[in-house]
Amino acid sequence: MVGVFSAVAVVGFAGAIMAPTGVALADRATADTTDSVYAVALADTQNLTVTVEGAAITPIDRGEFEVYVKPKPKPKPVVAQTNKTGGSSGGGGPLLYSGGGAPAEWMAAAGIAASDQGYVDYIVSRESGWNPNATNSSSGACGLVQALPCSKVPGNGYNPVDNLRWATGYAVGRYGSWAGAYSFWTNNHWW
Repeated sequence: MVGVFSAVAVVGFAGAIMAPTGVALADRATADTTDSVYAVALADTQNLTVTVEGAAITPIDRGEFEVYVKPKPKPKPVVAQTNKTGGSSGGGGPLLYSGGGAPAEWMAAAGIAASDQGYVDYIVSRESGWNPNATNSSSGACGLVQALPCSKVPGNGYNPVDNLRWATGYAVGRYGSWAGAYSFWTNNHWW
């Protein structure tokens, strides 16, 4: 089988090498034909037929296989629960965040140094996925850094800037710095 394919490859390679020579050596067309010499020679060189005596060329049987891709599960929506311990005004429930902004803007507004923003991003990405309205249904922890209880956060625990300001004090007070908080988180998967 390999010999057949080798023969086909050699013939094809030889044809490719000879095509420019064949174009140059082609007979000149007569004046009454409208085809150019190049067009005639090119047509001749493009029509190669490979014949192997006594051997049939069959396609390779590669077998069959199936690929199953397990779909990723859809994330469950985070439902904010009412804060029964206080921290919200109006008595109906927490003041969920509806403003805009981006993580870098929130960290800058909270006074987090650029050198600490990588540590903050790592922790917050794992705690809430940067969802300011994230609430842990079992513990009641809230906001970007999952403050527990939510009422610890001065202002509104769901406001990303208030939450990050509180978290800076927590990280420095408990771990000495955001780097210390990051180190603790990577070892324990909580902070």
